[in-house]
Amino acid sequence: MDVQYTIVIADDHPLFRNALLQSIHMAISDTHLLEADSQNSLFSLLEKTDDIDLLLLDLKMPGSSGISGLIQLRQQYPELAIVVVSASEEDEVVQQVYNHGAFGFIPKSSEMQVLLNALKQIINGQPYFPATISHNNHQQQLTTKISALTPQQYKVLTMLTEGLLNKQIAYDLNVSEATIKAHLTAIFRKLEVKNRTQAVILLQQLEIN
Repeated sequence: MDVQYTIVIADDHPLFRNALLQSIHMAISDTHLLEADSQNSLFSLLEKTDDIDLLLLDLKMPGSSGISGLIQLRQQYPELAIVVVSASEEDEVVQQVYNHGAFGFIPKSSEMQVLLNALKQIINGQPYFPATISHNNHQQQLTTKISALTPQQYKVLTMLTEGLLNKQIAYDLNVSEATIKAHLTAIFRKLEVKNRTQAVILLQQLEIN
């Protein structure tokens, strides 16, 4: 029988990945399931795999501290359907996931029938979010600003949050310090901030503490 859907499960907990695998088999027939246990392994998988229908993403994996991982995925794979499956179930987190263009949010605490219904709804092309979701203008404005960054500019911004100096960032990215300064100028303009401290604060507002 031909494979109908290719689904990626990105979660660093093997037991939960296994539970999710079983749930998908119960909810959706004809699936090709792939697994990733870190941000790096996920991007490596996405680079070498074509025609992925759905990504089920945990926000907290090695290499990703929270919503920033979703932002990076949205930038590099704008057409990929991403559904966050997370233990961070606060309304604010769900709102951020929604604002950053995810196709859905499934709490890890969901009962089995809720999970199955959500998966069926998603694979049929309908987003799934808890009923508490609402529109938030401030978060949407932040989302728009962050999304305007190129992948390289976003990488520079995340390295700023690590407290790295311009020359350290230049060394790690194998570019000149002048290139980093040019990136920072563009970042500050797009984010409408005046310095690196303000840029870091803006990004942190979108992170999950």
